[in-house]
Amino acid sequence: MSEENTQDMPGANGRSFEERVFARFDAIDVGLRDLDARIQRLEARAYDTKPIWEQALKEIVDTRRELSKRLDRIEAIAHETRADLRDAEDRIERLEPKPVQ
Repeated sequence: MSEENTQDMPGANGRSFEERVFARFDAIDVGLRDLDARIQRLEARAYDTKPIWEQALKEIVDTRRELSKRLDRIEAIAHETRADLRDAEDRIERLEPKPVQ
């Protein structure tokens, strides 16, 4: 085996292995903190819009219920109108019977 020391890696700038490892850990830590801050901002925006969506969904449900009630009323009026029309036709038939052929 050779007694020569191994050469430093490029970019080591004379720092020890431990210093380089800790520098990398520091860089990773900074990156994770930045990522955490970005996630917190996104979550804050999601919480900001949550009440808006909840209100929108409530209004949609309320609108559906109101529409359902109105359609039920329209259907009841239509049935009542049909019944009135049948009664009128029966009365007309009694007043003016159709000639038998």
